[in-house]
Amino acid sequence: MNEKTQAAHDSHEHEHEQHHKHRHPSEHGHSKAQESTGTVLTIRAHSGLSGDIFLAGLLRMTELPEPAVNERLAAIMPELAGSVHLVRRQVNHVGGWHAEVSLPHQHAHRTLADITALIEGSGMDTAAKALALDTFTLLAKAEAFVHEKKAEEVHFHEVGALDSILDICMTCELFTLLAPSRLIVSPLPLADGSVLCAHGILPVPAPAVLELLEGIPVRPFSGQGETVTPTAIALLRSLGAVFGAWPAMRVEKQALVYGTHVFANAPNGAVFAWGRQETTE
Repeated sequence: MNEKTQAAHDSHEHEHEQHHKHRHPSEHGHSKAQESTGTVLTIRAHSGLSGDIFLAGLLRMTELPEPAVNERLAAIMPELAGSVHLVRRQVNHVGGWHAEVSLPHQHAHRTLADITALIEGSGMDTAAKALALDTFTLLAKAEAFVHEKKAEEVHFHEVGALDSILDICMTCELFTLLAPSRLIVSPLPLADGSVLCAHGILPVPAPAVLELLEGIPVRPFSGQGETVTPTAIALLRSLGAVFGAWPAMRVEKQALVYGTHVFANAPNGAVFAWGRQETTE
């Protein structure tokens, strides 16, 4: 290995190291005082977690009326207004909630700079902007490591499309509105199989998901295919999720939420619950 190649290798390894140091789940812990007071949002990912599942779950937890939803969507990008409808859906004869999204096809290849400019120029809440920028930065760093590029050189494909911008930005808006003291998530379900994306047919977890999974508890899922999307795993990290069993809480709101993809004999979705934390002492 010559000096130039060695220097590039060392720089790449350093960026990878800094990427994981920046977002290890253990950094999202809270003090004992915080654990005993306030509100808690828990997500129990039965068979998957994706951007549209996040969106539907937080729409149910905030109970934001549709006119207010459209106002916030328009503040992100005018063309997003009227694009989201929270609907009832049955999977295996069991009713739940689903975020129905209708958008024009826009397979844009945006850079992190493009998305940063879009978010910073939007009318989003300041705290929500920071969370959304953090989410996209994590995705850019993960994609950069996978493709051996710099983060600013990454051209997003699926994540650069309107629906992913909607999922991430609106989820961050709703999470800021809900403002839970803690976000506690079950170990994530993972399966074997493949997913079709801009880079062809890839094994799951997809490379960007795999890159962001370090330090996160997982469990096996008997289905086949993608259970956790890059959008979902990046959101979990940027929103400060901790992982574990159901918290001690008084449940005030709950929802069974379904995603778009349907697994055989298993409803693709998660349970969202919000309430007041309770001590077990």
